[in-house]
Amino acid sequence: MPAERVRSAINDTPLRALIEKQSISLADAPYVLAARSDRLISYAELNKRVNAWDRTTTSWNLIPGDRVGLLIADPIDFSLCFLALLARGLWIAPLDPTITYVNGPQFNDRIANLQLHSVLSDRPAPFETRVDWFNLTELLSESGHQNLSAHVAINGANGGVILASSGTTGTPKIMALPAAQLLLTAELVAHHNGLERADRGFNALPLWHINAEVVGLLATLVAGASLTLDDRFHRTGFWSLINEQQITWINAVPAIISRLSTLREGEFVPARIRFIRSASAPLSPALLGQFEENIGVAVIESYGMTEAASQISANPLNGPRKIGSVGRAVGVAVRVVTMENAPSQVAARNEVGRVEIKGPSVIAHYEGAGYEDRFDHDGWLDTGDLGYLDEDNFLFLVGRRDDVINRGGEKIFPREIEDVILGVRGVVGAAVIGVADEVFGQVPISYVQLDGISSSTPVEELKIATKEIHDALVAAFSRARRPVIINVVAHLPSHATGKIQKKALDAGSLPVLFQEHVS
Repeated sequence: MPAERVRSAINDTPLRALIEKQSISLADAPYVLAARSDRLISYAELNKRVNAWDRTTTSWNLIPGDRVGLLIADPIDFSLCFLALLARGLWIAPLDPTITYVNGPQFNDRIANLQLHSVLSDRPAPFETRVDWFNLTELLSESGHQNLSAHVAINGANGGVILASSGTTGTPKIMALPAAQLLLTAELVAHHNGLERADRGFNALPLWHINAEVVGLLATLVAGASLTLDDRFHRTGFWSLINEQQITWINAVPAIISRLSTLREGEFVPARIRFIRSASAPLSPALLGQFEENIGVAVIESYGMTEAASQISANPLNGPRKIGSVGRAVGVAVRVVTMENAPSQVAARNEVGRVEIKGPSVIAHYEGAGYEDRFDHDGWLDTGDLGYLDEDNFLFLVGRRDDVINRGGEKIFPREIEDVILGVRGVVGAAVIGVADEVFGQVPISYVQLDGISSSTPVEELKIATKEIHDALVAAFSRARRPVIINVVAHLPSHATGKIQKKALDAGSLPVLFQEHVS
């Protein structure tokens, strides 16, 4: 579906009007949102909540254009507030409900960076918080007594979502994504995934990240489908839940796919599952192959970032997929330019270069200063990723530019090494980083997480497992390109979406269970 046609349709149907339209046309649908429990929210109930909360937010002196933090753990409560406030024309900053620093200066710094006017939360106001603090219980209580026919006409396209990068490499990047941009991407996702009213999705990814908000929540709403939400991924009883909820597709990340790649005794995969979508972190070809062989469900690998409202490219749902590729561009212009900073020249087919994106679903700038150089004079955004386009316009990523290891002038891409390690039996996680070396400047070392390994695992067992990794590296790479050390760890530090935090590995503070030098 052409991006221009989708954008026009969305501009004519802002979120409030979309919710109201779906509540009428889907009056007989059992639900739009469901929880792991029996809690269900129908399209009609969603529409009532949106209308009812207008008066409550007005009484709190929240007006369209204001910035509101959303700090709510329950996925259904979060989703209802998210949709209602977004339809109200407010700017929403979803906050991680697992944070432990709410009472400290770090939280106030985040509030200041996001320029929030207030916070809506399911927890008591922390001491010395510098914004108005509204309690979710009060909102739910007041909305239950509102005149549900009272409707304040607000253009839902005025609001949007404000998100920040983790800030681990410096000042956090602040991104404001208008509602029209979110809905445009949601429409593209729904179309690409072939979502219909009969579809029922499953999402256990964190709702304070763009993926779950757009790929899960908004794409479901646009398609008139249904979505089951969970607060986190639970491996025990997973396939039983999927069967009970009559799920047809799963929104996942590689860490979830890894844990689902082998069936346990008595488990079966429901025949109605159409696909599982993978995003947010690199998926190794070995893991993809193992999952599809054991589970019999297609994995649709995709690529996105917050700056593009969650989706840049994806493998075809129906049609040839390429293992190791993140697919073709979906509603976004993608190009690969040569590694030199200036002038930018389009790279040849299969030539590794810098991945850049542009289009109506991509932000035009960051808030604040410090990242202006990420955009060129024509509006192309440098993603920070390296990759190449093949002759069929499939995009292959080789890693982040900041992760490239320069060993005596030779460029080493960590991902190609990680993919080999992840192909070894029993490996569930791998990360390769560069460390300083007096002779070569940098050399690669690897951190590996093995299935079932802990601090009590016998050393001999660790030696056997590490030997297999060692042999795979020796077979795949020349001595100059393989890691000089294999570190076995109990776990790899990762974000909520499963992306490994390599900066934490750089700090060298992770306990190592076993170490082997690679010859």
